[in-house]
Formats: sequence, C-alpha cells, structure tokens
Amino acid sequence: MMRIAVVVASLNRPEEIGQLLLALKAQSLQPSAIVLSVASNADLPPNLPPDVEIVMGGAGSSAQRNRGMELVLERSDAVVFFDDDFIPTKDALTGISRFFTTFPDAVGATGLVLHDGVKEGGITYESALQIVRAYEAGPELPLRNEDFLFAYGCNMAFRTSAIGKIRFDENLPLYGWQEDMDFAGQISVHGKVIRTTSFAGVHRGVNKGRSSGVMLGFSQIINPTYLVRKGTMRPKKAATLIVKNLIANHVKVLMPEPFIDRSGRLRGNWLGLFHLLRGHADPTAVLSYRK
Repeated sequence: MMRIAVVVASLNRPEEIGQLLLALKAQSLQPSAIVLSVASNADLPPNLPPDVEIVMGGAGSSAQRNRGMELVLERSDAVVFFDDDFIPTKDALTGISRFFTTFPDAVGATGLVLHDGVKEGGITYESALQIVRAYEAGPELPLRNEDFLFAYGCNMAFRTSAIGKIRFDENLPLYGWQEDMDFAGQISVHGKVIRTTSFAGVHRGVNKGRSSGVMLGFSQIINPTYLVRKGTMRPKKAATLIVKNLIANHVKVLMPEPFIDRSGRLRGNWLGLFHLLRGHADPTAVLSYRK
C-alpha cells in the first residue's frame, strides 16, 4: 500500500475538523500523515491526537493547502486534500492507494461524492454518517473512471512524484474559487487527472467560513478568465462556468434560496464584468470588496 498523507485547510470550523478526524481514525489504511493547515488555534478542536501535525499562517485556501502539502511531499507517495466538512468512507485511503497502483499514468483523481450538501445549504453530520454507512453496507460499485481534466477540492488526491514545484495559485485569494481546477490543469502536463469511483465520501457543504456573496460573484467572472489567460483552464470550460453563474444569479435573485446570497453574487458578477471591461483580470481585486 502507498503512503498517503491527508491535508486539510480549514478556517473557523473546529467542530467539523474533529468529525473528520474521527473518520480518518476509522480508515482501513491509516494516513501516513495528517496535517491541519489553519490560521489560528481558534480553528482547532480540543484534544487533538498527538500524531496530527499543525501548520499556521494567513487565511486562504490556496496558501493553506500549499503550507500543508509542503510538509508531506518528501515523505508520502500521494497526498489527498479533504475539506474539513468532508466525511470519507472507511476504505477511502485504501481506494486511493489501489487507484494509483492500478493506473500508473494517472497523476490525480477526484473521488465519488455520494452527496453534496453545498447544493442545499449544508447537511448535518448525522445525515452525512447515514449516507456513508448506507454506501459501505451496500454492494461494491464497479470501478468507473472518467478520463477528463477534473478536480473537486473536497476530495482530490495527487501523486506526489508528479507535483514537484507545482503549487496552488495564491493569486486566487481567500476561498480560492477554482484553485482545484487550476492545480489539476498544472499537474495534467505529467499525466491524467481523473474522476473515479475508487474512493468516496460525503461533502456536507457547511456554510461557515465561506466568502460573501459579492466576493464569490466577482470570482465567478474573474477567476475563470484569469485561468484561461494562465493556460490552466480551457476557454470553453471557463465560458460555461461564467454563463451558467450569470444566468443562475439573474434568474434566482427573484426567488433566492435562503442559504445563498443571490443579490450579492449578482452584484459581484457585474463588478467582475466591469473589471474585465477595464482590461483587467486580477483575482486579488476581490479583496477590495472584503467586509
């Protein structure tokens, strides 16, 4: 089996970190390292296990992932990034090890998301556990790999030998929208990045710690444009993301979901469009809209 390190970037979610650590303790293949990348001690749950490593620094998903990853690159065969509100099945790390062993041409993978609570304002820890346990008790799914460039930050794994000097782009600040796809685009020059059923879990979609509606709306326009210019996102993918979010925010602002700031996202979209019209595509400009 491979040495698999787990890196978790987190902000203001000590309870969720504690719940994820319970799921990691139950893994059939134990992590070679667990690194929590946080901004302060307030982000950490009490009574951390002694083998959990902590790295602190400024907030921002890209910077936090980088700090955590750099601690484990030289002593692991693969690194998996779990969101703090992700609950993996008990065989998730075993599945990651088997995947990379079976498919030597793959350098990255996103596992199966059994349920994504982000689409409904988040689900409880208890609900996530029920979904995970039902999956574990069911028949084993046939292996299915979708061979296309894809990474979803809540449960993505990469072969460390392919990472080298590649890092998450810290020009994508704070929540770092699309930093997962940018990283996949960078590492794809070394091999395939695949969506697979080899490992699985539930993304709870907890709202705590997320960016404001205005800031996310701005990033929905600017970040894909920036990544196209950088060369890590295909123009068609970027255009689809931008148009999809523009339409959704214009239509749903009339009857917004209680857990989404549609008016804020819509305002951010237009701020982003005006930013582009002035000839810019700077993701860090979103910081000027920080409350």
